[in-house]
Amino acid sequence: MNAATTSYLARARTDADDCLIEADEPLAGLQLRCGGTLPGKIAIPELLALVRKTRKYGLRLARMVHAIDGDELIKAWVEISPHAEGAVTGADSAGQGGCTIHLANWQTSPLPGDDQELAASRQLEIDRAIAELTSRLDPRQHVLTVESTAPDLAELVQRMRSGMGRPWTDFVVFPGNSHEQPMHWRLLDGAECIIEGSERKWKAVLVPLGQPEAGSAGFELYLVAQTPFIAGTGPRLARGEPVLGNSLGSELSPVLRQPIARIIANAETIRSKLAGPLAQEYSDYAADIASAGQHLLALIDDLSDLEVVESAGFSTAPDRIDVADVAQRAAGILGVRAQERGIELILPTLDAPLGAIAEFRRVLQVLLNLVGNAIRYSPQGSRVRIECAKIGSTVHITVADEGAGLSPDQQIAVFEKFERLGRSGDGGSGLGLYISRRIARAMGGDLTVESSPGEGARFTLEIPGEIPGAE
Repeated sequence: MNAATTSYLARARTDADDCLIEADEPLAGLQLRCGGTLPGKIAIPELLALVRKTRKYGLRLARMVHAIDGDELIKAWVEISPHAEGAVTGADSAGQGGCTIHLANWQTSPLPGDDQELAASRQLEIDRAIAELTSRLDPRQHVLTVESTAPDLAELVQRMRSGMGRPWTDFVVFPGNSHEQPMHWRLLDGAECIIEGSERKWKAVLVPLGQPEAGSAGFELYLVAQTPFIAGTGPRLARGEPVLGNSLGSELSPVLRQPIARIIANAETIRSKLAGPLAQEYSDYAADIASAGQHLLALIDDLSDLEVVESAGFSTAPDRIDVADVAQRAAGILGVRAQERGIELILPTLDAPLGAIAEFRRVLQVLLNLVGNAIRYSPQGSRVRIECAKIGSTVHITVADEGAGLSPDQQIAVFEKFERLGRSGDGGSGLGLYISRRIARAMGGDLTVESSPGEGARFTLEIPGEIPGAE
């Protein structure tokens, strides 16, 4: 097939700077609608990349390119030929060093809508990332635990900790709402609220726990600010206050966390095209920005956690938990990440709850680290299995992957501080497993690994089991 014998829809020419010198319709119109000019730099990202390759390597290339035109997806088959040196003369000399583009096919279709469940999962991940208060609630929405590092939420944290066992709605104000509280969780999820001591507006995010009835095992509550905290405004805690601590890391964490989380949220909005159609190349750029922000935020969280677990008075708040429910929650949080890598998460199938005595939030934190590592370091298309069992007086939660495995020396080193086993570019801090083992031992358990090179790894969290009939 060549230009002399093939009937083409349109033809275009570029120069040595990858500018469109001339173009027929419909390519000319798309160039203008993508923000370009004619003549001017190619404004269609995939076409620009293909022209650059053709010019750089001097090869004739043909393939399908994609572009977004308003609310339509364009698919076009293009054939691009480089201009040979000295082949263009006279009136065509402006095209020397450029390319000739032949358009052989042009298809339009409506932009595919984002899967609603996937979009909801992404939004929940964003809310979790930027939440400035986290609380665990029982099935009646009564407060069980509360954590926050936001300076202007210090008073709220103190009130909630003093009022454990009361509905969380007793501690906030819902403007214009006179209904008896707490209302059904679906009506409160996403509700705007006002908090005494904070000048910012807040949104409540409620995540139901338990199956099959949503909320049967309680709720996770996240308070998300609608505006970032500005240093120097609002009340500050007295030195020595345990909510924030008095170390440099604890002071910097809330200051850095909020702007980074906002960057992640905005990048995710761009990546998922929630704000409108966008060329795939720029969506990929936004994904890179979000990924880099998440890595930085994870590092900040790790450094903050490191400070906590290495403090002399570090302890956990043991409670009766169902480890299968915690495993389900961890898999739900990381399900989108596993899906993106084509990794299947296999969850425990227990006929009855498997009780343990440990702090729910800390067990979830350890499992998120173990499952997240398994997803990150496992080959695409493999499986990650979560298993739960009671052995003697302890409960074991094992995360098994099908990755490269660890040598005996690596199995020892992997729990050391800042140890990443020579990995680079994956965004890890080398603190996750060190922190997780410290947490496990603080709960009266341990974190161990079994592995062989080429046979994957099995990380097992051991925690005290619930004693039958104990009150």
